[in-house]
Amino acid sequence: MTDHTSLNREIAVEQRHLDRVYARLAELRRAAARAERDGYRQARVGTFGALVERDAMVFHAAQRRYLLDAEHEGLVFGRLDLRDRQTLYVGRLGVRDDDAETLVVDWRAPAAEPFYRATPTQPLGVVRRRMIQSTDERVTRIEDDLLDPAAAGPEMTVVGDGALLASLSKATGRGMRDIVATIQREQDEAIRSPGKDVTIVSGGPGTGKTAVALHRAAYLLYSDRNRYAGGGILVVGPSSVFVEYIASVLPSLGEESATLRSLGTLFVGMSATRTDPADVAAVKGSLRMRQVLERAARDAVPDGPTELRLLYRGELLRLGRAELDRIRERALVRGARRNEVRRAGFDGIFAALWAQVRTLHVGHLPDQRTFDGEIVDRPELREFLKAWWPRLHPRHVLGWLARPERLRAYAGGILSRAEVRLLSEAWRSLDTEGLTIADIALLDELDALLGQPVKPARPRRDPYALAGGVRELSTFADRQRAAREAARQRPEDYREYAHVVVDEAQDVSPMQWRMIGRRGRLASWTVVGDPAQTAWTGDPAELTRARDQALGRRRRHRFTLTTNYRNPAEIFAVAAAEIRRVDPDLPLPVAVRSTGVEPVQRVLSAAELAPETVAAATAMLAEVPGTVGVITPVDRHREVAGWLAEVAEPRLQVVTSLQAKGMEYDGVVLVAPGEIRADPGSGVRTLYVALSRATQRLVTLDPTG
Repeated sequence: MTDHTSLNREIAVEQRHLDRVYARLAELRRAAARAERDGYRQARVGTFGALVERDAMVFHAAQRRYLLDAEHEGLVFGRLDLRDRQTLYVGRLGVRDDDAETLVVDWRAPAAEPFYRATPTQPLGVVRRRMIQSTDERVTRIEDDLLDPAAAGPEMTVVGDGALLASLSKATGRGMRDIVATIQREQDEAIRSPGKDVTIVSGGPGTGKTAVALHRAAYLLYSDRNRYAGGGILVVGPSSVFVEYIASVLPSLGEESATLRSLGTLFVGMSATRTDPADVAAVKGSLRMRQVLERAARDAVPDGPTELRLLYRGELLRLGRAELDRIRERALVRGARRNEVRRAGFDGIFAALWAQVRTLHVGHLPDQRTFDGEIVDRPELREFLKAWWPRLHPRHVLGWLARPERLRAYAGGILSRAEVRLLSEAWRSLDTEGLTIADIALLDELDALLGQPVKPARPRRDPYALAGGVRELSTFADRQRAAREAARQRPEDYREYAHVVVDEAQDVSPMQWRMIGRRGRLASWTVVGDPAQTAWTGDPAELTRARDQALGRRRRHRFTLTTNYRNPAEIFAVAAAEIRRVDPDLPLPVAVRSTGVEPVQRVLSAAELAPETVAAATAMLAEVPGTVGVITPVDRHREVAGWLAEVAEPRLQVVTSLQAKGMEYDGVVLVAPGEIRADPGSGVRTLYVALSRATQRLVTLDPTG
């Protein structure tokens, strides 16, 4: 332990350095503002070169000023005292003084690596590692690790019980807590692995997989900004709850250019938060569904016209169901996408009608073009064509599968009768309850099968053209800037990412891997997960095949995280006992800290569950300063949320056992764990996840009947 006087003295030392850093930051901010103003004044010279120089100066100055403003809070979080007597401060961005002396090293720079990788057995030249906590511009706490005691001089003071464990004891707050200063060696090796390959990170609960994934995204943007900012980084999480949870992390690491999506929002224009039971999700996620969807995408429109009757020059031209089907099938040659060959279908109709005209010897028309011109504007023909071959959205075709007779026809010989019954029951509520997360991957597959309707090319509009042919007065630099902005704007359904991060990858189904893969055809990858936490109950070989196809042939780098930093040993022991039910020999991470507080496990009557849940959540909010999660079985979520509706506390969140994946809370109240365990598919594994979300306190409430 450190006496109070020594602690205050060390805090004062760090405060002096922090004052120096923030003073320099203020100077840099003022300089950036001046450069921005000078850039605008540069245009007064009136030459072509001055306009270009103005544009560049203003752009870079504004960008620098924004960065300096964004990284103000918690700018410096670490210090290294090295064997060669150097002192390095580590922070969110690099800062130098007027004489080019380094005041802060960017956490992504090679010089900062020992802050994360040094250990007592391999100190990497580090004598003391110090974590610095601050609020606004004031140092509030420091914690030290003495890594090389033999090299520590008598004047060196060591404060606290160790930086990592001190950080882990902090409350987490509403969003994912700031963990840039707590990355350890095995995590750092994964973060800094080669950027152009595939990095696969596995590890049990609390090992920092999500931290690795997000820090890797920030590291890649820092190390090769042209490639990764230009192409973009996509981060895919399991749920919207999870994405909201991590949303503040990348900005806190100095990056805001990554795109965050949940599996339920990857398909543009559609969103889903509902989950299917495990057996239904296994069917929807199977690669066999692609064959089912392919049949649907080629079928006739439900309730569409089955006959075309057209009166022409006194003769009735007629195309029946069989002929219409043949025309559609000829247009849909193998690999053709329905929305893109719509014109070919129409051409087939006109050709078949012309053949009848020739057979019936109607009139004296010289060729089909003349005939087509006579009938093309007939209202009854236009209405028929629109109804027979409409422009289809994937949601339309998925709706066809909600019809039991259609589903049976499409799934015949592909899915079993039991699987067809499962899907029929699941899609019975499609119109009333909406889509599930598994349905989103099916929509994406249908989108690939249907293609986009062909649209006539539109001339590109000049942004400086006004009404009446008048052109807005603009400089060349203005136009160059507009061109750069247009180049940076990605389409809403962007699919050319330079890097894709997949978190909680153990739950990604084969069909979801296909969906993600379409957005990462040009990408390198970071894939993190824990096989022991998987909720996927389908064919493992099929899953491996779909994942490998998405990742491509890039070289794989594999890392395993072995230390549980999140859970106290008392809580993780309960979770470990649960997973041992299904896999006694599973290697589990080691929890490195203890609080001395045992989890509370209560068995009560069904009638007591509601009031006791409210009481436990209220007590937990009073007991811990950070977030409290109430985790429920999927089917009970709405009910339990209703019980807690009157508890007006933003720190409280009610989530299902599936939504809890990837999350962490300071305190957890777990409702009806026995019901979660009872799921015949992945119940025990899902309960293992739920039991390992708490960083400080855990209460379980299990009704007996």
